[in-house]
Order: sequence, then C-alpha cells, then structure tokens
Amino acid sequence: MPAVDPARDIVHRRFHFPADLGLGEADGVVAGPDGVVFSAPAGRCDHTDPQSGFTAGYDLASWTSPVVPVGFDADEIVPSWTADTPAGCWLRVELRGCAAGEPATAWYDLGHWAADETTVHRSSVPGQADDDARVAVDTLCLPGAGVTGWQVRVTLCRRAGQAAGPVLRTVGAVASAGSPVASGDAAAPKAGGEVGQVPGTDAVAAACGPDGTTAPGGRVLDVPRYSQRLHAGGETRWGGGGDSWCSPTCVSMVLDFWGAGPTPDRYAWVAPPGHRPVVVHAARHCYDHAYAGAGNWAFNIAYAGRHGVDAFVTRLRGLAEAERFVAAGIPLIVSAAFTRGQVPGLDYDTRGHLIVLAGFTADGDPVLNDPYAPDDEAVRRTVPRVPFEAAWQGGSGGIAYVVRPESVPLPTPPAQANW
Repeated sequence: MPAVDPARDIVHRRFHFPADLGLGEADGVVAGPDGVVFSAPAGRCDHTDPQSGFTAGYDLASWTSPVVPVGFDADEIVPSWTADTPAGCWLRVELRGCAAGEPATAWYDLGHWAADETTVHRSSVPGQADDDARVAVDTLCLPGAGVTGWQVRVTLCRRAGQAAGPVLRTVGAVASAGSPVASGDAAAPKAGGEVGQVPGTDAVAAACGPDGTTAPGGRVLDVPRYSQRLHAGGETRWGGGGDSWCSPTCVSMVLDFWGAGPTPDRYAWVAPPGHRPVVVHAARHCYDHAYAGAGNWAFNIAYAGRHGVDAFVTRLRGLAEAERFVAAGIPLIVSAAFTRGQVPGLDYDTRGHLIVLAGFTADGDPVLNDPYAPDDEAVRRTVPRVPFEAAWQGGSGGIAYVVRPESVPLPTPPAQANW
C-alpha cells in the first residue's frame, strides 16, 4: 500500500441507541432512555474470568446489527463502542464478515469489556484464527477472504438474577482495504509506548506559543500537554508504567480539552498520586488484561465514552481529511510507527505510538501533543507534513480516535464516508 492513498477504500458505520435499535435483531433487549438495555434474559451462561479464575452465572441478551455492505473487499475491520456496565455486568462484542448480503465467516470475539475489574477483567481474546480471518487484539483481519460487508453482535451480560444491567449507547466499525496491519506485524500499531531514546527539547520545533495561537492560515487547538514519561518509574501495573501509556495519556489530554475528564473523586484511589493521577486512572481503565497493554483501540474509546462524550475509532486517508476535523475544532488521536530520523523532531523508534494531532501551521505542518516527552512543556512539537503522514498511514493505516461532545458537529464526510 502506498504510504498515502487519497482514494483508499475506507467505510465507517455506527449505530446509535436507542434510535437504531429497530435496524437490527433484538434478543432480550429494549430501548432505554440512554441506550439498549435488558428487557428479559434471552439466555444464561457460566463464565470464568481467565484472569481471576472466578466463575459466575450470567443472564444474557443481545443486539445484532444488519449486514453493513462496504462496496469493496475489506481486509480489516476495527470495531468500537460506548457503554456503561454497573457492577456485575460486562459486554461481549463480536464481528463476522459478510458477502453478497450473507454471512461469509464465523463470529469472532473482539473483546470482553467492563468499565472496571470488579466483575471481569476487560480483555481481548487471543488465539482466534482460521482460513478466513484472524483476530489481532482489537482488529479483525480478513485478507483474501472476499468479505464485502460485516455484522456486529453485542451481548449484554449481567449477574444472574441481578436487576441492574449494561447500557449500550453506540457500536460500529471501520472497514478498510490495503491495510499494513493485515499484511504485516499485527501488534505493531498497538505497541504504544515501545520507544527508544527520549527526544530532547532541542529536537522540538516550536509551532506556536503556549496560548495555542499560530500564524494566520493555520489552526492549533489548545489541548493540554501531558507527558507519559513523567509516570515512568512510578506505578508499573497496567502495562509496565508510563513508558507504555501513550494511548490513555492522549485520551486524558483530549478529555480535559473538552472539560470532560473524570472528577478527582474518581481517581482518588491512586496512591501515591504522583505527577498526574488521572493518567494512571485512565491507564487502568483502558488496560487489556490479555494483551497486557493499555493501547487497545476500542477499549480506549469505551473509556472515553464513559465521560459524556461521543467517541469512535476510524481510519483517515491522510492529513487533508484530518485538517477538516481541526477546522471543526476537534483534535484527533492518531497512531503512527517510525524509526529515529524518519520524522524530524520525533527522534526515537516506535513500533506504534499514539499522538494527539492538535493542529496545523500556516504551512500545513502537523502540530502534535506527543506524550513521549521528558516533561509537559516538551509535549508540543511541530513536524514536517510528508514524513509524519507516511508514518501514520504506513504504521497503522491512518487510525484515528475521534472524541468530542455531541454538541460539536463533525465535519461533512466524503462521498465514501469514513466518519
């Protein structure tokens, strides 16, 4: 795949609840005021949490989407969702590929998700591969399967006999062709924080002042600057500590940009509090216990969605599409991979790193909040447009987290809608 392909096939589709409940098959669920909720159990199962070994019985209900045609042979599908799970509850999210409007693959398990660890430990499900597809943590890879559509099934699970149940607000997926993940190292885009030498402040080119302003013709959003590396050597649970917390650090920056971050009582459990306890809180609540990292794309979106914002994962075809989000006042979180020297100003190696795209200079160069910095002040960097775009597109196929309040309109999507 060329590093940047403005004609690349990418289609994103989401379902919003309760409005879209009737578009799919409801089995034991109904429309609640805020989303899909239990009506009466449609089944029951015993589930053993592989992390704790604890077994419990759960009532089950589910919603299955209609077949979503994409109009091309997809080689990757990445789901994302927003939901709430009270104590005793969790979700199972599954995908399958379709062709000619009919199922063409088995169902694949893309995650067991809960808001905390009191019931189950949220985790991806390793070891899923057959002749049609394989699961790479948070991504369904289907190269050569002839899949031209998809379905998603979300199973709501609550402790047997319990009244309170999960609330599913949104679920969707982005399907794409020509992805580097399908043909290469599946772990590469999600190895967040696996980086080499810490960049020095002399490698950073200033794009704008601390007030977030820039020259006429560019726009830089005043996203707060949080360094993940200030957490190195502190809390080491949930992926080894600050060196691997690029994704939850970025999500924390963007939530706080919108004034939507968790209140201090939510992260008062962090002890000692350290530099910025909200980042430790985010890392814990994004952590994938099977993958053993905090960079699961869907889990980061689900964490963001618990804070009153709309959130989803998509792929963009290049920085020209990203500029439309910045022009609309929406910062993005993007996943890139590069070696030292490939992107001037980012002088380290990474197999996959999440960075906030905060804006653009008047000349069109990206202005980043890079959490892999020695301190908060050094988080803001400007990098050359062409090599950064190649590192983003070639590293993750243009993955982007979109996190914003519903009251902030998305830019108008292109004809082949990828948001």
